[in-house]
Amino acid sequence: MQLSRRAEAIQESPIRKLAPLANAARARGVRIYNLNIGQPDVPTPPEFLKAVTAFSEPVLAYGPSDGLPELRQAMVEYFRRYEIALEPRDILIANGGSEAILFAFNVVADQGQEIIIPEPFYTNYNGYAEMANLKVVPVRTRAEDGFHLPPDAALEKAVTPRTRAMLICSPNNPTGTVLAWEELERLAAFVKRHDLFLIADEVYKEFTYGGARHRSVLELAGIEDRVIVVDSISKRFSACGARVGAVISRNREVMAATLKFGQARLCPPTLEQLGAVAAYQLPESYFDAVRAEYQRRREVMFEALTTDPDIVLRKPAGAFYMIVKMAGVADSDDFARFLLEDFHLDGETVMVAPAGGFYATPGAGTDEVRMAYVLETPKIARAMQVFLAGLERYRTAGSRS
Repeated sequence: MQLSRRAEAIQESPIRKLAPLANAARARGVRIYNLNIGQPDVPTPPEFLKAVTAFSEPVLAYGPSDGLPELRQAMVEYFRRYEIALEPRDILIANGGSEAILFAFNVVADQGQEIIIPEPFYTNYNGYAEMANLKVVPVRTRAEDGFHLPPDAALEKAVTPRTRAMLICSPNNPTGTVLAWEELERLAAFVKRHDLFLIADEVYKEFTYGGARHRSVLELAGIEDRVIVVDSISKRFSACGARVGAVISRNREVMAATLKFGQARLCPPTLEQLGAVAAYQLPESYFDAVRAEYQRRREVMFEALTTDPDIVLRKPAGAFYMIVKMAGVADSDDFARFLLEDFHLDGETVMVAPAGGFYATPGAGTDEVRMAYVLETPKIARAMQVFLAGLERYRTAGSRS
């Protein structure tokens, strides 16, 4: 019997694929600092958990396909803080940001059509495109430029008669880049010029540092009907397991079509939505404290890594990731396996995500890894000592071959 072409083609996660090696290292007694995955250790707000456990109905019934009305209204109020005017009908609650992206892809494009995405990008975009039978067309960004958008000429080259949308992520996973307002305005003109949708993954919108403010594509004038925002509570409230996301658009046709996809999967999880309602009512001081904590972690990781003159790294402005480009590493998959299989420093090692899986261009990112600064600062400081020692050992050995 033969599996589908889709099953054979879908990408293995660079974030999770090394888990068996990590398990084997732990079995040998090695302590691992997990910097490979964006799983925050910041506690989930107790208000969220209290709301979930307070559910008292005798039956946990199906909810509305577009999400609980009280959650959609809570999100309207949340966006109002940022002077972004929405109505509840502009929001559909999804099973996490993952389903929101999959819905958006299916709504804007048909089989064989194309989505332009600046690379490196969140690796699962490849998987969602495969599920929707779409083609990802990458536009390269560079570590030396802080992974900001390339000139318009590079964007224009990516356009074909099959192009249906452009997808951006800001603040960005995996690079931490926050697009400037001028870049967003360039994108607005670009999608208008080519009659495209602009899909924006904004799940890290609270996580900007150094006094910078995130600007949403929902603020762009003149392309309101082209904008689709993907949202999620996973990182916002450190509730990755809740699986509550959203599709947001002022385009009535887009939302009507998205609702049909929502009806096909019945409804998003009710209990977690109740938790999200409570979380969205938290004061701005909650985000101030969390943002300050991540900024401290960023400083510790960045300052340690930049002591190595052969690492290329611009200080990321948001999210909680860094793409680290390393001289002396030609195969970051091999390097990541080396750290887990062949190296430890006083019984400790580091797990990172090889960056090749964050690119669609074959052979790109092989000298880069992604790190997530999701551990407490003392742990990050120690993890950097271990990582830099491992990198030096790997360079000296000339890889494992």
